[in-house]
Amino acid sequence: MGSSPGTSRSKRAHFLRAALPCFALTVLGSAPVAAQSLTPDLFSPNRGGFASPDTLPTRRTAGVPQAPSDALPALPDPNSDFRKRQQAPARPWQNPTNQNATSQVPTYGLPAANGASSSGYDSLNRKRQQPKFYPGQPKPKRPAGPGSRAPTTTPPPSTLGSPKIAPPPSASANKAPVPAAMAGTVPGQPLRRRLKADDDAFGAVGDYAGSFLIKGGLELSTGYDTNPARLNKPVGSPAYVVAPDLLVASDWERHALVADLRGSFSGYTNNMPATIDGFASPSPVEVDRPDFNGHVDGRLDVNRDLKLTTQLRLRLATDNPGSPNVQAGLQKYPVYAAYGTTVGFDQSFNRFQVAAGATVDRTAYTNSKLTDGATFSNDDRDFNQYGGVGRFSYDLKPGLKPFVEIQGDTRVHDRAADRNGYFRDSDGGYAKVGTSFEFSRILTGEVSVGYSARNYVDPRLSQLAGFLTSGSLIWNASGLTTVKFATDTQIAETTVPGSSGVLVHTYAAEVDHDFRRWLTAVGKFTYGTYDYQGQNRNDKTYSFESNLIYKLNRNIWIKGTLRHDILDSNQPGSSSQATVVMVGVRLQN
Repeated sequence: MGSSPGTSRSKRAHFLRAALPCFALTVLGSAPVAAQSLTPDLFSPNRGGFASPDTLPTRRTAGVPQAPSDALPALPDPNSDFRKRQQAPARPWQNPTNQNATSQVPTYGLPAANGASSSGYDSLNRKRQQPKFYPGQPKPKRPAGPGSRAPTTTPPPSTLGSPKIAPPPSASANKAPVPAAMAGTVPGQPLRRRLKADDDAFGAVGDYAGSFLIKGGLELSTGYDTNPARLNKPVGSPAYVVAPDLLVASDWERHALVADLRGSFSGYTNNMPATIDGFASPSPVEVDRPDFNGHVDGRLDVNRDLKLTTQLRLRLATDNPGSPNVQAGLQKYPVYAAYGTTVGFDQSFNRFQVAAGATVDRTAYTNSKLTDGATFSNDDRDFNQYGGVGRFSYDLKPGLKPFVEIQGDTRVHDRAADRNGYFRDSDGGYAKVGTSFEFSRILTGEVSVGYSARNYVDPRLSQLAGFLTSGSLIWNASGLTTVKFATDTQIAETTVPGSSGVLVHTYAAEVDHDFRRWLTAVGKFTYGTYDYQGQNRNDKTYSFESNLIYKLNRNIWIKGTLRHDILDSNQPGSSSQATVVMVGVRLQN
């Protein structure tokens, strides 16, 4: 069905109204008519086709790779061979499609982000591959951020040039070389806990039993003693010494328990004479003597400032040869045992420290065996001692700690009167002031001075009092030489009739020198005074000793000893001298 005549006339009217203005503009325009040339950019769907690549807001950065089809054309180099070939006229045999070469868009350089490092910012959020390390290999530190200090780089040691000068012998003397595996300097070695510095390269290593470190040793010596009984007229004898020792120490983070046990037995093959000039000898016939000194110390850490302390101690020994306490006509020395305990605490108030403890001790003697086979009781020499000790110290500054110490005790004998009818129960004590010090580990120790006194129940026995000195000093003169000083004062019981007691002062000096790590020389000098108050008897002792120790390894030492003892007494016939030569071996673990 066709359209109506009215509709056709309406369409022709609209067409004429739109065509007449266009025709008028064409006739009036002065510019020549030119058609727009078609370029690939007009139909390119890529970004940047109608805008400059430099002003494109969505342009890619160099860190983001882009597809070759999405890359923007770069300006060609006018001097390049490709530019010259592009300006030359196209030849049919060079362009089989008979298309102008200028219509092809060339690309130059490498794609964006080609060869980018594995570090830095990645806008594509790609997962980076983590570096793999060997087991135990130290991981590199993270790079420092803004504001960090500039790292101080140390130039690597140069392998060229003159070699370094060797260090002096004192820098490496008495120091065991540490293997690289033990020092932890092997590349790729797992980290290990650092061991404590070993001051003695030939010292006993010990064994662990649970959390306890156990060290044991045994010394076997033999030699000759020119006067084992310390008689005015010397009588010599071959001698041997067996000396075991044991050290057990806990390895706990808190609390502590230490046991130190040391003993010896001195034996002689010859017997001493039973009589001298028709009288009973002042020394026993058998002069073998045991000696043991041991103590067990414990500490309980309640908190940082409060500690509970305790000690168990035992001493087994005999009277010293040449002492007036030794009975005449003995077959052998009677042995005494002195044992006891101390229970106390140690409280710190910032720099101020208070330590106190209660002590209980007992001394008991065995019966004396005479040369005629009879026995003699020594119950009058047995006694109990009850006392206490307190110490107040203040940490004045690092390495200097002055203190004040006060002690008091009471001695009660098993028998009120001794063999001579004297009542020897007594009360006594001491007070002293001193300081402990440590100056750069070169000079360390403790020194104190004070006064000691003891009053007896028997009015016939005068007060036993005297000046008191005690302390120890260690001076590390060099890496090879160590000097030690020690002094001590004691009030000892006696059986001398009319004498209230013995005031004993002892002073000792020792020098240790290492010729090599395995060869050590030790020199000792000891001076002592024995004041028997009430009897005007004064004894002086001198001892010169030298030792040479050859250390084969940590388990075997060879030791030589030369000692000369002098006893100088103001009583006629009581002085003596003796020389001892011993050679032995020490076994330890």
